[in-house]
Amino acid sequence: MATPNEKLAASLAILKSLQDRGIIVVEASTHPELTRTHRERLVKAGFLQMVIGGWYLSNNPSEDTGDSTQWYAHMEAFVAAYANSRFGKQWQVPPELSLLKQSGHTGVLKQIQIHAPKANNQVIKLPHGCSLFLYRIQPESLSADAVESASGMRLLPPEEALVKVGPTFFTLHPLAAQIVLRRLDAPTLTGLLLDGGNSVVAGRLAGALAAVGREDDAGQLVAAMKAADYKVAPGNPFEVPLVNIEGRLGESPYVQRIRAMWSCMREVVIARFDNVPHHEIGNIDQIIRDIEARYVADAYHSLSIEGYRVTDELIQKVMQGDWSPLTNPQDQNTRDAMAAKGYFETHKKVVDLIRESLASGQSSGVLLKKYFSQWHLALFSPSVTAGILKPADLAGYRNSQVFIRHALHVPPAPEAVRDCMPALMELIANEAHAGVRAVLGHFVFVFIHPYMDGNGRLGRFLMNYLLATGGYAWTIVTVQSRNEYLTALEQASTYGNVEPFANLITRLLREQTAAPVERGSQRP
Repeated sequence: MATPNEKLAASLAILKSLQDRGIIVVEASTHPELTRTHRERLVKAGFLQMVIGGWYLSNNPSEDTGDSTQWYAHMEAFVAAYANSRFGKQWQVPPELSLLKQSGHTGVLKQIQIHAPKANNQVIKLPHGCSLFLYRIQPESLSADAVESASGMRLLPPEEALVKVGPTFFTLHPLAAQIVLRRLDAPTLTGLLLDGGNSVVAGRLAGALAAVGREDDAGQLVAAMKAADYKVAPGNPFEVPLVNIEGRLGESPYVQRIRAMWSCMREVVIARFDNVPHHEIGNIDQIIRDIEARYVADAYHSLSIEGYRVTDELIQKVMQGDWSPLTNPQDQNTRDAMAAKGYFETHKKVVDLIRESLASGQSSGVLLKKYFSQWHLALFSPSVTAGILKPADLAGYRNSQVFIRHALHVPPAPEAVRDCMPALMELIANEAHAGVRAVLGHFVFVFIHPYMDGNGRLGRFLMNYLLATGGYAWTIVTVQSRNEYLTALEQASTYGNVEPFANLITRLLREQTAAPVERGSQRP
């Protein structure tokens, strides 16, 4: 008779065969090989999560009970799979959601609505307080040109969505509307309006185009409608002044969103630096000595925030060069030692770049753009040396999607990272206020999450490089402030509220300028 472990292994083999085909959302009726016995066994072991009757989601058994990360990561994929099973391709998301997605909106929406002619106006409760509403529409309202997002959601083309969306979208989601208007194809929009003959909508969209800086397109839209004998009265549907996004009109929506966040948030950050101690760049050696004096405490707290079990002994061992994965098996197998060694090597590169920037007078932003990738290499090269990571893992930005534990913010797609990182470096280089460079540089970096791992540590290194080169003290985000720190980043990422994060960093900066954190003085 098979042992319990052998039975679980057999069930896992079937689940693996599904996952190898890219199936993470499992409908029991369409996969008879995953029998009820297998499903119950996998659910009990934590490898499957039941969503609703007959529907399951692959799960990470190491996650805590009630952890929402896996669900938030795959909620849209579940909704798409469920809708495809029930309605085939005869469904779509509402115009409002289509526009949000096409504007680079990255937050998880806990309530999702889909439109389908065969829907029954039913609410389906989903895990973690989420829900799905199946809204019945007339068959003629179904778009013939819906496109699938990366998660499988069927989105209306932006021009069609703007024609169908109501005027409240411009007041509730002005940034999303602004970004989409800066990117859409004006002739396509004009053609849809001429076919529909809706002069009220044409007036609203002509006013919206003019508001985002597309006056010529707005004029051509009005002229085309009047030539077809429609009366059009352009009117601006935005109730608030629009954000100064700058950049090209057709830039990636993620880049435009980052530019907009920086523009909106910088004055909030500047106000928090009014009473923060600042010094003129003088004795460079003294500045470096002060940074070095904070190293042990900085390494302890920064690594502890990420969940590594780091001791003073380990930090000292790394500093003294006694760490050797090639000759010491214990070092080779210690994940914490890899992290500590990588942190030490990266810290050295950051300090060297601080010294170069202060001594040469070169722009801190220009040097950062040139050398930042070396920090990532230094952070993880010890793991490659020890054989934990492959050399290819150091190649550059991530090539797959990442998700942040317990967060509603979902970082941009991998292909968007290649656009976002140069934009971030440009924003840093062009920013006049050192405090803004540091605080928003850190925040936007972790918003992008360009690497599979190490984003928090690199974000804090980036912040301190920009603080030190701007006349502020190297500042340690302590492990005691971890929850406040992560909550503040989530507030900024999901709700656009950077005030808690700016308050935290400037408070720590004031406290540590007056009384620097010493080794062992901030332990739990």
